[in-house]
Amino acid sequence: MKIVIPGGTGQIGTVLTRALTAAGHEVVIISRTSGVRWDGSTLGDWAAEIDGADVVINLAGRSVSCRYTAENLQQMMRSRVDSARVVGQAIAKAASPPRVWLQMSTATIYAHRFDAPNDEETGIIGGREQGVPGYWAYSVEIAKRWEAELNEADTPHTRKVALRAAMVMSPDKAGVFDYLSWMARLGLGGPIAGGRQYVSWIHDDDFVRAVALLIREPIEGAVNLAAPEPLPQKDFMRELRKAWHSPVGLPATSWMAEIGAFVLRSDTELLLKSRRVVPQRLTQAGFEFHFPNWREAAQNLAQRSTQRRR
Repeated sequence: MKIVIPGGTGQIGTVLTRALTAAGHEVVIISRTSGVRWDGSTLGDWAAEIDGADVVINLAGRSVSCRYTAENLQQMMRSRVDSARVVGQAIAKAASPPRVWLQMSTATIYAHRFDAPNDEETGIIGGREQGVPGYWAYSVEIAKRWEAELNEADTPHTRKVALRAAMVMSPDKAGVFDYLSWMARLGLGGPIAGGRQYVSWIHDDDFVRAVALLIREPIEGAVNLAAPEPLPQKDFMRELRKAWHSPVGLPATSWMAEIGAFVLRSDTELLLKSRRVVPQRLTQAGFEFHFPNWREAAQNLAQRSTQRRR
């Protein structure tokens, strides 16, 4: 197949490109910096790549690994909404439109909660929940408008899927697993603010296989891309420390996390929001996870990360 990936230069794009190319597919990257160039908001010559393609996987959007200032949040919103809109326009005008459009979304769309997991049918969409910072609602609004652009696009010949992805764990340098492993090896991987908040994640092998299933099977709408066993942050980091043979994991309070996030130019929402997400629709479609639990996933990723460094 010919698979076009707007915004495919980041970690997830790298994971997908590597796997899809190895499977024999033609992969075309559309990006501001490499591959076929675009500006992420207006139609141009790049749209010719979509005409005649089999699949479009739109990953474009400003990285969430930043301080959540008003300016950065606005850039996150614009980059996601504008890119989804213009991809929809390119598909709509194509003489031979792709049969599948996979649009990146996020598990952050769900509410901060501890009581029950969020699946696609009964999950609670987030908003202004009590007891959490007000700006967290803006992240949810970004996800809602992101998906709205997908749903409202006039593309009757193209099946559309919103990928509500949890953190994709791969051994690639500068990815989320690499960052968390750095913390664990330094002895900083203890409970944060008590560690009750849930962490949802997916192993890169399962992520790639889930994307392949969604390309292949007649599934539409929102799909949670997350392992079936989310776990509290304190347990998540304990298993990661075991994978790296790191016996010490210093705990951190909320205000200590704020200082650390400021130093790393990141935001505490990524650490403190409870993302308890389960993959109901994947399971119903018969998808079998190679790595359903975090202990085995962390061990596999740590081994591959060590091999990569060597």
